[in-house]
Amino acid sequence: MLMQSMESIFMGAAAFLMIEYVGISYLEVIKHAFLPAVISYIALVYIVHLEALKADLKGLPPRKITTIFQKIVTFMMVVITIILLSGIIYYGFSWIKSVAGDASAWIAGMLIILSYLVLLRYSVRFPDLEIDDHSLELTELPETGPTVKSGLYYLLPIVVLIWCLMIERFSPGLSAFWATIVMMFILGTQRPLKVFFRKSGNLEQEFLNGLKNLLDGLIFGARNMIGIGVATSTAGIIVGTVTLTGIGLVMTEFVEFISGGNLMLMLIFTAFICLVLGMGLPTTANYIVVSTLMAPVIVTLGAQNGLIVPLIAVHMFVFYFGILADDTPPVGLAAFAAAAIAQSDPIKTGIQGFLYDIRTAILPFLFIFNTELLMIGIESWWHLLITIITAIMAMLLFAAATQGYFFVKSRWWETLILLLISFTLFRPGYWWEMVYPSSQIVQPIKIVEMVEKLPPHTDLRLHVEGESLDGNLVSKMVVLPMGDPAPGKARLEKAGLELRTEKQRVFVDMVAFDSSAQKAGIDFDWEILSLQIPTDRPAKQWMYFPALALLGFVVIRQRKRLALVS
Repeated sequence: MLMQSMESIFMGAAAFLMIEYVGISYLEVIKHAFLPAVISYIALVYIVHLEALKADLKGLPPRKITTIFQKIVTFMMVVITIILLSGIIYYGFSWIKSVAGDASAWIAGMLIILSYLVLLRYSVRFPDLEIDDHSLELTELPETGPTVKSGLYYLLPIVVLIWCLMIERFSPGLSAFWATIVMMFILGTQRPLKVFFRKSGNLEQEFLNGLKNLLDGLIFGARNMIGIGVATSTAGIIVGTVTLTGIGLVMTEFVEFISGGNLMLMLIFTAFICLVLGMGLPTTANYIVVSTLMAPVIVTLGAQNGLIVPLIAVHMFVFYFGILADDTPPVGLAAFAAAAIAQSDPIKTGIQGFLYDIRTAILPFLFIFNTELLMIGIESWWHLLITIITAIMAMLLFAAATQGYFFVKSRWWETLILLLISFTLFRPGYWWEMVYPSSQIVQPIKIVEMVEKLPPHTDLRLHVEGESLDGNLVSKMVVLPMGDPAPGKARLEKAGLELRTEKQRVFVDMVAFDSSAQKAGIDFDWEILSLQIPTDRPAKQWMYFPALALLGFVVIRQRKRLALVS
């Protein structure tokens, strides 16, 4: 758990880089990354729970006993409070910006200072948080309420960061700058202000202690940034070398050669190379390297094998496996750091962390084939709800299968069934495709007729073939978005294509500059070999029912064994 938390500290920086590389907004990056991250961390907590069950560990008794009903009410109140505060921050600052205009920043600054003073005044009612001392053995859990309330004002830098990114639309660097300024202000003033509000203590001494804390934080931050700066600079040299030498094309040819054109092998080899490239690099530099070298490999080879993957899914794929290098032996920087804190063997820590990380390693493969996990193609609120629920269930079941423990220790066939159920919940379309194909192959001679019949804003998949500028033969699948209903020829021209027919064969006669066709990589005189038209088929979510029936069977079997054991 510790190692996973250390990995996530710098993950936000890579999101800012992803904005530039993929060409989408910060909100879109967060939307696409949200569900995989949430289900991964939920599964991590569940793995800790399963390990505690296997070792028969008991938790510390709380200071205050609460009922299940009280816990549910408290949880719901926390969720509602977070939602209300988020709404107030977002819509409140939006309203201030629309009314005050250029003066909104000053008004927001005054509100932040006022909120800081109010929260700090409220926090002095509770004892200050003490530094963990491993020499002292805890006999009971501290109360959550007083612990949280004593440090609520530490949330203000996060509020400022979100406000700058989402309301003011500042750049990531400028947003982080203002959040850091607020944090520095809090570090420098919290001690003397607490003495002032409590009316006890040495105000001058606490003021000096606050300045010392601020100075120590600046020194510590500068030391940490040295390694990150050097690694990022080195990554820049690598990126420049790749750009100038064209080694990226060599990587594509290498993966294509060793995979033999098999799509799954191509993804596995790409994942392995990302693990190797990511070893020893901090997250930001890690993402720069793997996205530059390996993301084009998946895009190019995937298109050649008929797999059209959104660019954000490709970048998330290489990013995930680059991150996994942090706890993959023998390098595993996060494993060494976690082992130093936990006082354990680094290699064993890395191996154990990698075993826990199997749940994260399967996610990139799944959202390459099922982009709904990235919230792409979600059509309604119930579709989103079903996707979230089934994804969480699938990840928990996968964690239980890999740990060999559900309600009790699993038998080998129960583990296989749990893996099958997990896969079905994650990717129901795999089985549904065997019964109801998602598309039909149509001859290109009918392209104008078929395009005219397509529903509004539907994607048209084309299998095209032709020579690239360097004389190589290219054969790949491309996707062209079709806009509003119109005659077939007009819709194709709007997408940037003008076609000609020669002896029942269809060729590209003209590609409009900066059109969807040009961005998809189609060139002059390329031949359209076939079309893929979506078919009208039942919803793939019907596959959830047999999966849930199997799950019920496993639950009943394990509950019976649990009753016998207890």
